Amino acid sequence: MAADHRRLGRELDIFDSDPLIGAGLPFWLPAGAAARHEVESYIHDLERRAGYQHVHSPVLGRRELYERSGHWAHFSGDMFPPLHLGGDDALVLRPSLCPHHALIFKSRHRSYRELPLRVAEIGAMFRAERSGVLGGLARVRAISLNDGHVFCAADQAGEEVAEALRLMVRSHAALGVRVSSYRLSLRGDGGKYAGDDDAWDQAGRVLRGALDAAGVPYSVAAGEAAFYGPKIDVQVVDPAGRESTLSTVQVDFHQPARFDLSYADAAGGRSRPVMVHRSLVGSFERLFAHLIEVHAGALPPWYAPVQLVVLPVAAEQDAAAAAFARDAIAAGLRVEVRHDGSVGARIRDAAGRRIPYVAVIGAREAPRGEVALRLRDGRRLPARSGVEAIALIARMVSDRALELLPPG
Repeated sequence: MAADHRRLGRELDIFDSDPLIGAGLPFWLPAGAAARHEVESYIHDLERRAGYQHVHSPVLGRRELYERSGHWAHFSGDMFPPLHLGGDDALVLRPSLCPHHALIFKSRHRSYRELPLRVAEIGAMFRAERSGVLGGLARVRAISLNDGHVFCAADQAGEEVAEALRLMVRSHAALGVRVSSYRLSLRGDGGKYAGDDDAWDQAGRVLRGALDAAGVPYSVAAGEAAFYGPKIDVQVVDPAGRESTLSTVQVDFHQPARFDLSYADAAGGRSRPVMVHRSLVGSFERLFAHLIEVHAGALPPWYAPVQLVVLPVAAEQDAAAAAFARDAIAAGLRVEVRHDGSVGARIRDAAGRRIPYVAVIGAREAPRGEVALRLRDGRRLPARSGVEAIALIARMVSDRALELLPPG
């Protein structure tokens, strides 16, 4: 039976929901929040090192904003109704972050010397999904998106798309995500798309060029593009064999024109930037739905909610357990000390909660400043000093290793 993130998420205290909050609006419990914070921090740092500047933008915007961007004409069926505050002022819960980021670009005079300007945010957005399609973290109404937009000259767009694909590969490897396929999503028949043919053709050529340069096989899917431009969809498969999109990168000529974005070019005139949309790991809700299932709840040590549980065998070892836990916490680890119940029951409980490391401190270990380490897969390690045990675990965490022990 394939792992189900809805069952595991509740068993492991990662998330839950309540009818009083509403369908499609799960809340993250402390264990889930700890894991999510670790991944958010990693993505934030990865983007920062790649030249992104992080921003915060409001979750609301005037209806006029989404009329300007094209979302209202092409996407209003998936948006929540406007909030009327009197007069003509109607506010809308945003369905995406790109209009806000376009206005962040426009808020200052921009020069070609600033390009490419890379802006990123982990921001909330909202979709008015039907109740029948909602489920766990995979399909929700309030979405926390790892989003980013690159404003660049036309001749820089190909390299920015290629760099986004490289960052995706790095983030997926660290998280233990296996990509099943790449898909070039193009427009199909019908009038649901914005922009002219030349812009669509140019954007499609940029994306094809980046995929070809990366040397990855890909399929072409007509009718799967965003309304404003084609995109690369990075697909994953869950343990039940269902395919979904995790990450995307898109090339957009439409919104820069709609918002009249420009920069001072090298010739002294004004030029229009290209807008590259990219999300390295998609929404954190869908990401964790996938991670919980592909790891069967046993998240890699670096973002496991609790990385180490300390078990004193008897009350006489409580002081030694407390001191060891303090040292482990000081080393940056997420640690619990458990006292109640037999040692065997506490070990089984830790294994059931998928905690990577268990440190048992008994009458033999305590006087020597040692611990006996057990791994969640059942392996036992020889007793070692507390300093050595913490160093081992901290190394696996800092290396963002997917395994519990170094190779060899």
